[in-house]
Amino acid sequence: MSGLGKGVTAASIGRLLMNRGYKVTAIKIDPYINIDAGLMSPFQHGEVFVLKDGGEVDLDLGNYERFLDVELTRDHNITTGKIYSTVIEKERRGEYLGKTVQIIPHVTEEIKRRIRQSSRTGGCEICLVEVGGTVGDIESMPFLEAMRQLKYEESGNIFFVHVTLAPSTMDGEQKTKPTQHSVKEMRELGLQPDMIVVRCEKPLLGETKHKISHFCDVPVEAVISAHNSEDLYKVPSQLESEGTTKYIMEAMRLFPLDERKDWDSFVKKIDQTQGTVTVAIVGKYTVGSQCADPMEDAYLSIRESLKHAGIEASVKPEIMWVDSEELEAGGAPEILLKDADGILVPGGFGSRGTEGKIKAIQYARERKIPFLGICFGMQLAVIEFARNVCGMEGASSTEFGSTPYPLIAILPEQEKIRQMGATMRLGDYPAHLKEGTLSHKIYGADDVVERHRHRYEVNPQYIKAIEDKGMVFSGTNGDLMEIAEIPGHPFFWGSQFHPEMKSRPGRPSPPFLGFVEAMKARRAQKDGEIAPARSRKVVESIA
Repeated sequence: MSGLGKGVTAASIGRLLMNRGYKVTAIKIDPYINIDAGLMSPFQHGEVFVLKDGGEVDLDLGNYERFLDVELTRDHNITTGKIYSTVIEKERRGEYLGKTVQIIPHVTEEIKRRIRQSSRTGGCEICLVEVGGTVGDIESMPFLEAMRQLKYEESGNIFFVHVTLAPSTMDGEQKTKPTQHSVKEMRELGLQPDMIVVRCEKPLLGETKHKISHFCDVPVEAVISAHNSEDLYKVPSQLESEGTTKYIMEAMRLFPLDERKDWDSFVKKIDQTQGTVTVAIVGKYTVGSQCADPMEDAYLSIRESLKHAGIEASVKPEIMWVDSEELEAGGAPEILLKDADGILVPGGFGSRGTEGKIKAIQYARERKIPFLGICFGMQLAVIEFARNVCGMEGASSTEFGSTPYPLIAILPEQEKIRQMGATMRLGDYPAHLKEGTLSHKIYGADDVVERHRHRYEVNPQYIKAIEDKGMVFSGTNGDLMEIAEIPGHPFFWGSQFHPEMKSRPGRPSPPFLGFVEAMKARRAQKDGEIAPARSRKVVESIA
């Protein structure tokens, strides 16, 4: 079923095969009719992950990029909307030569064509294909039928992994009925799993594995316990210990080409972190009645980037979620943010919670607390500086209406665009860094390439006035201001781009690493100045 952990399972299997020397890529199939994830609310679908070519995709592709250390493209995300749009366009051009266009064969053929095309790019040897949704749902049927056809057309080269659930009763008994019925649904569609990965709270008991094997017609060695892990990045090791890689490679007639240990070295560093730092993430998807746990996915890449940086800096970041609307409604930063070692304002759109974010930024600037602003967070940092340092009262963004000082304005190329989907400034763009700045120091380079997702920019006509008062735009792309920072502050840095999209385990994003190092230095200074016993409103630990 949806949300069970298919993406992490697929990414972990891919990592294990990489460790044997194979070049692996991944495709995510989403059965929704949307063309892409770009217009979906984070409350409903989590963050929108942006790829190098500007594709706005499901967050699972972010997991693939992080686990497999690859850069995917929009073609690696297949949706019902893309499939039907292509089929209808072909019909209108007359490519079907007058035939009646049907789900089978025309829709399923288009699904298979896209899978084959994407899997064979970049010289990859193994392709993971995750079919999203729930077996039995009407929206997934064309994709499952395409998988059935592919199994026989690519005989011997297809291996089906079915991820299912084994809930436990109050007395700890592991129930197999959900797995049995799920496999029964698959069989009715002509699909037989080669391996069953069972999500469960505690390790599967031997008797549970044998029962699933007996009722679902898979060898007991192919029933894999995917019990709760203390850390996302330890899941590959957990699956390895279950014999997952050995079984898949024998079934697919694969032989080890190499033995990579870099992932194991990274995982070992997770347990070597010492001490903690508290980072306040001030956003508008941190609480709310629209979903049960919006924090989990709405800022997923930011969470992972903080974690990557923390492991590298040998410190554990703990997240303190702060609702920007609470600050906007009058909540005092001195109370809500008093325990933060650093303040992060993420990207976003719309006016809701904006003034609360600006209050948090002002607090970070005036109290010399490390600050990281991403995309919208960087724009609001410029607005806050203009209002409270440059004296531009009422400075704001034209996104919110009229203002005497339009500090943030729409990009010129965006002015005539009326269609919302996939029309922002998206994907990889370069930025030139000024020598001697914090940006140049943390990146250690003159030029960088990062991923973008925005329609608005810092208004060029106010650049000089802002820089005259002390803020420096240390990264630029022509007339576009890519990075803003304040010299003399322990760490006050914001970017128009999203550095979290390119952070990797063992290779953290430079801005996030610099931010975590600054928080670590602040915590060390605080611990030396005050008594060790101190209260911290920590809602969640990253680990």
